Amino acid sequence: MPYEDEFAHYKPLKRVSESAQVKALLARAQVKINSPAPVLLKTIALADLKPSGWISDFVLAVDGSMAEVPVKNGYPSAAVGYVTVASVLLDVAKMMRLDAQRPADPKEFRTIQNAESIDAALPGSNVVVDNELNAVGSFRRALFELFQSKRVSENGESLLDTYEALLKYKPVSDRQKCPHGEDCLRPDQNYQRGDSEYTCSCLQARSLFSTDALRIHESMKPEGSNQSVLTQTMSVLERVWVVHFLRTLEQEKLLPVLQRLAIVLDGPLAVFDDPAWLSSSIKSELSRINDAAKQAIHDDKFEMLLCGIEKSGAFMEHLTELDKGPDGESDALPRQTAMLLTDDYIKQRIIFSTSDREYGRNTYFGRKVFYKAASGALIVLNLPFLNDSHKDLKRAEVNQFPRLADTMSLLDKLVSARYCNAVTPIISAHAEAAIPMNLGKRVLEKLARQLMAEAAKAKA
Repeated sequence: MPYEDEFAHYKPLKRVSESAQVKALLARAQVKINSPAPVLLKTIALADLKPSGWISDFVLAVDGSMAEVPVKNGYPSAAVGYVTVASVLLDVAKMMRLDAQRPADPKEFRTIQNAESIDAALPGSNVVVDNELNAVGSFRRALFELFQSKRVSENGESLLDTYEALLKYKPVSDRQKCPHGEDCLRPDQNYQRGDSEYTCSCLQARSLFSTDALRIHESMKPEGSNQSVLTQTMSVLERVWVVHFLRTLEQEKLLPVLQRLAIVLDGPLAVFDDPAWLSSSIKSELSRINDAAKQAIHDDKFEMLLCGIEKSGAFMEHLTELDKGPDGESDALPRQTAMLLTDDYIKQRIIFSTSDREYGRNTYFGRKVFYKAASGALIVLNLPFLNDSHKDLKRAEVNQFPRLADTMSLLDKLVSARYCNAVTPIISAHAEAAIPMNLGKRVLEKLARQLMAEAAKAKA
């Protein structure tokens, strides 16, 4: 790594480019070559799906943001992580009425959305809270308390209750070690799963938390940046919050609301890294809640409308290339058309793999579909697995993509002209959640200094 204001020279670049080892590795790398019989995309036009004309009255959008800032507590590399997850309820029916009456009153237009957020600070490297022994223990406690303190309904279950309901789907395994590591006096040092806060059965009897099963703390570094820890935390919060919202509707006997509501999540319907086991749990819980909704509204064919939207990544790059066409022209794909992806297509054209295991088997609770909206916007959709047939990526049939026609119609209404390939609910949720990179960090640093100074005075 360079010193501050030190610039790279060309000599190392020349040396690397002429290295025999570098040339040998690049020569071994496989290059995609179109096979004689390439896997083709199955496409379906919205008109061929015979859309019902249904448009959601409301859309709930969820997006998150995070930032890591340095703090001064007497130790080098000390840092605190800030995570925020915003949920925005957009009144689509009112938005469409105002849109038809242009020019709309700006004050009236601002009333079409309501926002709530989860805001938290989490210890990073060299930050220890209360009587914890180290930064990892401090992070574990703060994460548990965050889940414990958040809830949609004042009298409903907490986010921790929702998480622990998902935890029950996870098979018991001895692969995870006790978070206290070598300080644990159990012979096998295996993690003992439990509910809420409890103590290790060894003589140390130190605190354990149900949220330890996420294993996010295992990625923490004793010094330097812990951005990956914050990213994992934000992703988990976004996805568990959606399940929490649905479970709250169920407990308050409000599941019929899902007939008028769509839920849009920023990013794929997936959980990655150490908490990836949550994906299977969420898949099972969504299926259960969907079945409960069928009973509540007395409609055996009902499916909730839930989707994830990816703004970037390999799939978005591939869709953009497809729209250029073979001669590089723009707008090559037909509008109001969905492209249904199979496992073979993904592995041959997007994510190289020769594995027999289906793409995303252990991380996804939904499957991808491309959509080109009426406006020409390109959208990478994820639609959930609500029953076992949806999970078969060897096939790509319309009935494997829940509420596909309704989702396509809704996106045609929600595509925004403000940004390329963007939809209004995600823009609104991102605006509520996004922490400005420069100004935001200065504000958060000032907040940390002030609160830590006050804490030091109180102890003195």
